[in-house]
Amino acid sequence: MAGSTFGTIFRITTWGESHGKALGVVIDGCPAGLSLCEADIQKYLDRRKPGQSSITTQRKEADEVEILSGVFEGRTTGTPISLMVRNTSQISRDYGNIATCYRPGHADYTFDAKYGFRDYRGGGRSSGRETIGRVAAGAIAAKILNQLGIEILAYTRSIGPFTIDYTRFDKDAIYSTPTAMPDYETSRKAFDYLQKSREACDSAGGCMECIIKGAPAGIGDPVFEKLDANLAKAMMSIGAVKAVEIGDGTEVSSRKGSENNDAFLMKGNHITKATNHAGGILGGISDGSDIIIRAHVKPTPSIFQTQRTVTQTGEEIELQIKGRHDPIIVPRAVVVMECMAALTVLDAMMVNMSARMDSLEQFYTK
Repeated sequence: MAGSTFGTIFRITTWGESHGKALGVVIDGCPAGLSLCEADIQKYLDRRKPGQSSITTQRKEADEVEILSGVFEGRTTGTPISLMVRNTSQISRDYGNIATCYRPGHADYTFDAKYGFRDYRGGGRSSGRETIGRVAAGAIAAKILNQLGIEILAYTRSIGPFTIDYTRFDKDAIYSTPTAMPDYETSRKAFDYLQKSREACDSAGGCMECIIKGAPAGIGDPVFEKLDANLAKAMMSIGAVKAVEIGDGTEVSSRKGSENNDAFLMKGNHITKATNHAGGILGGISDGSDIIIRAHVKPTPSIFQTQRTVTQTGEEIELQIKGRHDPIIVPRAVVVMECMAALTVLDAMMVNMSARMDSLEQFYTK
């Protein structure tokens, strides 16, 4: 299978299936000398693991990470880092009724069309559990970026009809609310909405937002390796994401240039901007402002209502899905978004080290 590798220099390859023995990731290109232990990674995995509230799947998994290689005496060695998380709570019989038919909204049909064979237990490689490897690798990328003064924060912006009020923004709420919203009041309303959706055997969609603070100007390339293009690809690679916005996103299409341009200003000896409609990226290259990304997530396709579908032989049938499923994907996907942003930015910064002659001279002749 092609397409399981991401990155140019800081390069990751995820592996494993939802109902296999384990999932994980191999990371190549991590610098030697980074202080690293399982706890650094586990705190990120704990944010995406299932069973944390009534609005997440009740599949009980500890999602405990094991470092198999690339770390010695608490520091990275510069060699490939292999991370593994074992599956411990598979109930594959829940998926027996979809072995020969296709779930609406899932990748069952397209996977079969491509390969002529699929692991129907929980979606196999198309399952949300594949993101374990991304989060584990992203935790390492985020730690490197933090040491460089770059902070990445993702959260739930909206669920169904409920959008956060930025005047009530509270970072602590992201980690203490079941919705991962930075607004306690909106979170309560959204939670009630999700409970009613669950009672109706239905699901809901939402929007995630990510802010990258501290990224210097000059990261990214102007043509095919634009930073915003690579961030968009990273976000669209997350299952269920159907649209991505940078900065003001779709709103710019209804504006005039005089309304949308960000004026440049001087702040001491530094160039800054009066506004940030561009979301921190101009011409595919970071401009030093906060990088702002939004990702819109479709409702969980696994709902318990009876749905129409077809079998592999073309018979039209009615299907009722079994198993343990999230009524919404967004709260557990927030950390996935954060980690994909970290992987993209770190890789772009590593690539950028060879962009200028003075950078090479400074490194090799100092």
